[in-house]
Formats: sequence, structure tokens, C-alpha cells
Amino acid sequence: MYRTLLSHLEEWKDSKKRKPLLLRGARQVGKSWLVKELGKSFPNFVEINFESRPKLKKIFEEDLTPEHLIPRLSAVVKKPIIPGKTLLFFDEVQQVPNAITSLRYFYEQMPELHVVAAGSLLEFVIEKIGIPVGRIVSLYCYPLSFYEFMIATGNKHLIELIKSLTEYQSLDEPLHKQALDLLSQYLAVGGMPEAVQEWIDTKNIMECVKIHRSIVDMYRQDFGKYAKTRKIEYVDMVFNSVPRFTGKKFVFSHVSQTVRARELKPALELLEKAGVVHRVSHSSGNGVPISAEENPSLFKVIYLDVGLMQAGLNANYSNWLVDPEQQFINKGEVAEAFVGNELLAYSWPFERKTLNYWVREKHAAKAEVDYLVEKEGKVVPVEVKSGNSGSLKSMKLFLKEKKESTYGIHVSPQPAGIKGVVKQIPLYALWKLEQVST
Repeated sequence: MYRTLLSHLEEWKDSKKRKPLLLRGARQVGKSWLVKELGKSFPNFVEINFESRPKLKKIFEEDLTPEHLIPRLSAVVKKPIIPGKTLLFFDEVQQVPNAITSLRYFYEQMPELHVVAAGSLLEFVIEKIGIPVGRIVSLYCYPLSFYEFMIATGNKHLIELIKSLTEYQSLDEPLHKQALDLLSQYLAVGGMPEAVQEWIDTKNIMECVKIHRSIVDMYRQDFGKYAKTRKIEYVDMVFNSVPRFTGKKFVFSHVSQTVRARELKPALELLEKAGVVHRVSHSSGNGVPISAEENPSLFKVIYLDVGLMQAGLNANYSNWLVDPEQQFINKGEVAEAFVGNELLAYSWPFERKTLNYWVREKHAAKAEVDYLVEKEGKVVPVEVKSGNSGSLKSMKLFLKEKKESTYGIHVSPQPAGIKGVVKQIPLYALWKLEQVST
């Protein structure tokens, strides 16, 4: 299964200024798989899984230097650990916080050894112990993007064809329909690697649904690992609410009329740290960086994956496969969440990406733009329409008010093109956003 992060991992491998790498992301997004794939390019690959080998924690209790750790770990796995030839992988590293701390000593005392660490719920451990500044590099991992899904399902030829077109050229109608049909599959299956592999193997959407629900249940089981007992019910309450409020301003009083916002707010923050939801914060959008003008009290929230989102809604997945055109019309919230996840997936992976939108809440002139992105030092409004029509009044109002923003992007099932100051990008080609220029 192709993952774009592999190219970044390979660059890290070959870098002369390499630091130990911490792979971060929600559970089940493919972190361990990525490292194992990278390991195939090394003469030696040594995996230390702290979940399956809990007794190894003792090795990290007295001395965290490579001189102490390497011979002991090598003896445990019965494999040589040789700088320059071995990829040393600490998996489920959250189980042994001292192993995270040890990464700084690998950087300082044995920089020629390739060391990667990954695990679930890392953010909670990092919050407690911190990470050595300047001595570790982080790489953020998300579910498969639609671009990766296209490659995984054998549609690389379609990607190459879309790449060959200028930003205003559209696919011929039969190929445009083929791309939308493929997108409808993704909107049902989502990007969780296990679900994608199941779809490739069986084309059985109900088996994918079982996987989605299993992952959702797994996330719920994790609540007890990072929420105090009396707070677990609040985390569960917020978690269950997110799919219902996708595309809308998130208001705690709409989640519960009996539990106060001050109780629910920390629950949402815990879910964000776990990586299972993403906040989309309001920004005034007057300039870059966009996040500098965030209003922390005004935000929306999306699930990390559209397949899991629909599992949370108990949606009828088969409709995406039976009547995708009608689904595109009716499921605007799915399309909006999809675009948010795509923006995260295509962002620079060595820093945590934030999502922003713009809203004006004046009673007589309400307006909202789904996302704001930065392009060539300017703020660009992005409007998502799941149907084939829309006036784009909010985008035009934004462009009228923000003179520094010279154009907007309309993402929809429509073919590529341009209408005045609005550039049209099909939903299936959002990955081409990096190619859009003024």
C-alpha cells in the first residue's frame, strides 16, 4: 500500500543531519506499517514493542545512554544493532516514557544510528515528560488520503492524467464520472488502512463497516487511559456528538443541556490530543499566518476519517455506491469533513497542521467560508459544495472585504475551471491544490 510519508521517511534516512524520529498520529492510521516498510531498506531491522514486551521497561530505568541500552536490547531480540546499518524501532513507546527521553541521548551520543519511535496516545505522555527540543524530529501521520487511495486501488493512471492537465482543464466526461465514482467509494470506505485493504481484497462494504465500528470501539476503550473515571462519560458524550455537528459551529450546550461547558471543554481537548477529532477554528483571515487571528471560542470539529464519521452516525454506506450523485447532493457535511481531512493529509508532515474557517455572524448578513488556506503568502478562501450548484455568496463577500485575497477556490463535484476570481477544483483532485497559483 503506497503512503506518501514513505518518501519523507526515506529523506530522513539519507539525511546527514538526521535526528531520532517520533512518528505521531491517532491509533490505527498506519504508523507501525510505515516504519516496517522503511525497515526493508536496511540490512538490519530491530523492532522493540513495549506493549508485547512490558518487562523491557526495566532496561530504561537506570541508564538511558546508548552504551547501556544497545547491548541489552540486542541481547533481548537476538539481533545486532549496528549504527549505519540498523533501523531501531521503538513501537508503542508510550508504554515506556523513559524510552522517549532516551532519544535525546541517541542523538547526542550515537547520531549515526537510525532510531524511530511510534505509539498511540503519545501526546499525553509528551505533555507530562516533554520532548528534548532540537534533538528529536516529529512526523505526523493521518489516514490514507484520496490520492493514496487512488494508487492503492490501481488508479495511478488516472492520477497521471489529472496531473497532466492545467489547473483549468477538466477530464473528459467519462473519466470525470469515473473519478467521482472512485471518490464515492472512498467516502464510504474512508482512509483507515485496515478498511482500505479490506475494500481492495473483498469489495465488501459491510466488512469495511465492521472494521470502522471496531476502530470506533477501540477509541472508546482508550478513553479510560487518558480521562479520569468521572470524566469518561463526558469524553464519550462529546465523541458521539462530533459527527452530528460536522459542518456546524460546535456549541457545548447543544451536546448536553445538563452538563456544563466547563466540563465538556476538557473532554474535547482530550479527544484532540488523542488525534481522533480535529478542530477547525475561526480566523479573521486578514493575513498570514492565518492561525494568528484565531478566535478560540468559535470553532467546528471534524472526525479524523469520513468512514469513521459515518460509522458514528450509523449511516447507510451503500448509498455512496448505489446512488453517488444523490449522496453528493445530500451529504454536504461528509464532503466538508473530507476536504478538512485532505488538507491535513497534504500538509507539511513535520509540523502539526491547524485548520481554519471564516464566519461573520451578523444577524442581517451572516456568511461562512468552510476553510482558509495559505497560498503564496496570501489567504485563500475555500468553499465546499457537495452538489453541482451554489452561489458562493460567502466567498465573494470574503473576497470583497479582504482586499489582499485575490481569488477563492470552489471545491465540488464539478469539473475544473475558472469563473471570474473563483477557481474550481473537483473534489477528487484536491491534492492538486498545491499546483494552484495566482
